[in-house]
Amino acid sequence: MAKTKDISRRINSIRNTRKTTKAMEMVAGARLRRAQARIEALRPYADRMMELMHEVARCTECGGEFALLEVHEEIKRVGIVMVTGDRGLAGAFNSNILRHALALHDQVKAEGKEVVWIVVGKKGVGTMRFRGYDLTEAVQGITDRPLFSDAEAIARSIVYMYENYQLDEVHLVYNHFKSPMEQIVTEEVILPLGVELVYTEDERRPEEKGPQGDFLYEPNANAIMRRLLPSYVDNTIYRALLESTASEHGARMTAMRAASENAEEMIEKLTLAMNKARQASITQEILEVVAGAEALL
Repeated sequence: MAKTKDISRRINSIRNTRKTTKAMEMVAGARLRRAQARIEALRPYADRMMELMHEVARCTECGGEFALLEVHEEIKRVGIVMVTGDRGLAGAFNSNILRHALALHDQVKAEGKEVVWIVVGKKGVGTMRFRGYDLTEAVQGITDRPLFSDAEAIARSIVYMYENYQLDEVHLVYNHFKSPMEQIVTEEVILPLGVELVYTEDERRPEEKGPQGDFLYEPNANAIMRRLLPSYVDNTIYRALLESTASEHGARMTAMRAASENAEEMIEKLTLAMNKARQASITQEILEVVAGAEALL
């Protein structure tokens, strides 16, 4: 009898856990839909901005005037911007990012360069501090619903350090959202920006020199480029935050669904075990009654 009570207690406990995981799955699903809508709204804007920068770059003299396009002669300090979540219960979402960023850290260190950490998300901040890493910047409490102002603050700090030669290269590590079932760990070099935008006078084709098509730039292309470059960094960081947020909600929804399904299986197995134990107990009682009756004859 004690065994059936123990099994019944476990079943009730698992049912309560299943209610929690089901509720978390529904919440994550609702947040995922909102985050996905924000990404879908931003992606065309970000792609068009890159096209515009290419167009403007053709009409500018991309020399030392643009600090964000300048490739530093010697790479001594590499910044790693790692975007994690503020909460757990999202499967391997945070651990995949941490593993990739730490592998990048080891690679940079092996090349004799110094690493500067900029970490977003409580999970990443807590893990890195626990491991004894010094964090130049730690941003927490924004990953559930990141704002453009949050991205601007992070980008402003990175741009300042790069322009003042406190950083020579900046890598961004985050989860790219593909589907609720799949998030891709992505690494991008966001500074310097000059690889695909710098055009030397010899590299430009004759038709690429001067204003293109019907575009007239006021006050001039260089002034516009000076405004576009920081904005592009802002949008790159903001896009990474949105991608990471959607990935986190998708990973949590998937993890909670798997937990609910596992709870269902455990309940079925325990119910079967409880029924067998109850049946064995009833059989044992019948045998005892029969044995007692036979002893009286």
